[in-house]
Amino acid sequence: MKTTNIVIRRRITGLFLLATAFLSLIIVRLAWVQIVKGDEYRQKGIINRMRDVPVEAKRGSILDRNGNELVTSVSADSVYAIPNHIKNPDEVAAQIAPLLGMDVTRVKSIITKKSRFEWLKRKVDFETSQKIKALKIEGIGFAEESRRYYKQETLAPHILGFTGTDNQGLMGMEAAFDEELKGIPGRIVIEHDAAGREIPQALHQYIPPTQGNNLVLTLDQTIQHFVERELDKIVAAHHPKMAVIIVMDPKTGEVLAMGNRPTFNPNKWREAPQQVWDRNPAIWYNYEPGSTFKIITAAAALEENVVKPGDRFYDPGYYQVADRKIRCWKAGGHGSQSFEEVVQNSCNPGFIQIGLNLGKEKFYKYIRAFGFGQPTGIGLPGEAKGIMIREKDATNLNIATMSIGQSIAVTPIQLLTAVCAVANGGKLMKPQLVKRVEDQKGNVIKEYKPEMVRQVISEETAKLTSQLLENVVFKGTGKNAFVEGYRAAGKTGTAQVVAERGGYASGRYVASFAGFAPVNDPKIAVLIMIAEPQGGAYYGGVVAAPVFSPLALDILRYLGVPEQKNLPKPKTNPWEVEEERIEVAVPNVVNLPLDEAQKVLREAGLAFETRGQGRMVYGQIPESGALVLSGTTVILDLSGSGGAKNKQGEQVSVPDLKGMTIREAGNLLESLGLTLEPTGSGLAVTQSPAAGHKLPRGSTVKVEFKPPSSENKP
Repeated sequence: MKTTNIVIRRRITGLFLLATAFLSLIIVRLAWVQIVKGDEYRQKGIINRMRDVPVEAKRGSILDRNGNELVTSVSADSVYAIPNHIKNPDEVAAQIAPLLGMDVTRVKSIITKKSRFEWLKRKVDFETSQKIKALKIEGIGFAEESRRYYKQETLAPHILGFTGTDNQGLMGMEAAFDEELKGIPGRIVIEHDAAGREIPQALHQYIPPTQGNNLVLTLDQTIQHFVERELDKIVAAHHPKMAVIIVMDPKTGEVLAMGNRPTFNPNKWREAPQQVWDRNPAIWYNYEPGSTFKIITAAAALEENVVKPGDRFYDPGYYQVADRKIRCWKAGGHGSQSFEEVVQNSCNPGFIQIGLNLGKEKFYKYIRAFGFGQPTGIGLPGEAKGIMIREKDATNLNIATMSIGQSIAVTPIQLLTAVCAVANGGKLMKPQLVKRVEDQKGNVIKEYKPEMVRQVISEETAKLTSQLLENVVFKGTGKNAFVEGYRAAGKTGTAQVVAERGGYASGRYVASFAGFAPVNDPKIAVLIMIAEPQGGAYYGGVVAAPVFSPLALDILRYLGVPEQKNLPKPKTNPWEVEEERIEVAVPNVVNLPLDEAQKVLREAGLAFETRGQGRMVYGQIPESGALVLSGTTVILDLSGSGGAKNKQGEQVSVPDLKGMTIREAGNLLESLGLTLEPTGSGLAVTQSPAAGHKLPRGSTVKVEFKPPSSENKP
């Protein structure tokens, strides 16, 4: 009996100890959960029952200088899914995929993800949103976001820029001032039970977003419209590769308008080619300015007292520097003339002499002082700094060509900024696009005031240079820029396009005009740059200057600038202007069919005459490579009398012409003193005599040409 009691007590004790150990373990575990990991599990619990829906901040508006809204944000629903609330993914995907314009499989893959929140489609249109809302699908929700809306399509899109799907600035002012415009996002917090049902009267927290600030630009909407109108006219008349117009207030540096062609609609920027929207030609395009750069040469020389308006020059039609003759655009030259007439006539030899007299050190001093070779700091992404020969590497020939606007590349904004310094009394002003940043109540957060970079030339020099440029419009090459009722000053420019591998591209030009008005109290400065105009006309005085006249007239009248009565007009019809010609290399057209030779010469800006009868060119005067002025007549020999470089008894080997074009074959045979007789078009497939055959110079080689195909490709 006693033994039995002992056993029972031991069992009870063991059971008690076991229960104590178990309870102790539970207590330790509870302490671990409640005390050590309490905060972590509490947060997990909140996350498990709370749904956090982001609320995008409304982006601030962009306005012009007069308060006209150019860019705003409009509400748009974005569709999201809470996957663990969707009970029948196949049915839901089939219902909403067609409405969203998405693939059913793609929708299903999104709504079956193991996550608490997934976007289905951002910023859908109103009709789509209403149709999906009408389905009342559990687990499908809507967040009100905003999308950017550009109120006037194609109005200054390269300046305004555009935004991405998340309303982030991607280009232009939208990118440059993204922090100021984007605001601070908010969120909606909703509590659910364990089954995922929204709890009535439970915790619903709304953290409102903070709307972005507004951006007030220096642009004037009306002046921008004038610029866009003139650009459309340029495109219709000349079909250029590119065109730029910039209007600035020369006294403040404020950009009143800036337009480019080609252009795009920022509301649909993805539909435009990338090369159209990813760069702003007004701040990026590097080009040789041609004679518009003579404004800088003249101002620098006058400031350094290297020249005075009455100083005399003699122009024989060229100026020789080292072994090169740089011709005047006027055949035979301008003869004896004053410096005032040198500027008025845009005389190359006169400006070259002035540039060389100024000297390399001083010339470079003013080039840099006027802002060339460095960005202007206008505040737009992607600004180029231009291209300059290093001063230590510059030769007298470089100084000579730079003085007439060659051997240096500038951007449109650089050149107009420099011209403004001449117009405003010698002050180089930093170009400005933004006036201020405001909050939604109109309070000024930050204001941008006009900023003078440096005094480049004296007020007296600037005034004298302006008077000389006024003569250009009244008496010289800029007559087409004459503005009725206002004194205007400016300079035309015509330059060849620099080829990618050096030298100049045949038949490709940049026409430009830089000017300001009224001369006595300038309110506007304008640059018109037209790259590679088509249709035959490409001179700055004929293509660009006529744009300035109506544009400046409309702007000045809009600004309320009083007209001056009884102003003298140019003595000749302002639409009849002597064209400023430039130096070009004569292309080789020997051994080409006459129609192709004529096309090549037209593209190079040269005229032509024919001698003899026939359809092939056997000789040309001047020979290929000769430097002549644009518009020079090339004589084409069709008789064969001058085409063969025949030396009695000398024979040459016929080359293999297979796979060559007519032009390539003709050039090769012409260099050997042989004549091409082609048939057909395309690439050479057969020839007679065969390659390697010996012929006397002056002999004819017959070649058959056919369009490229799998059978005759080289």
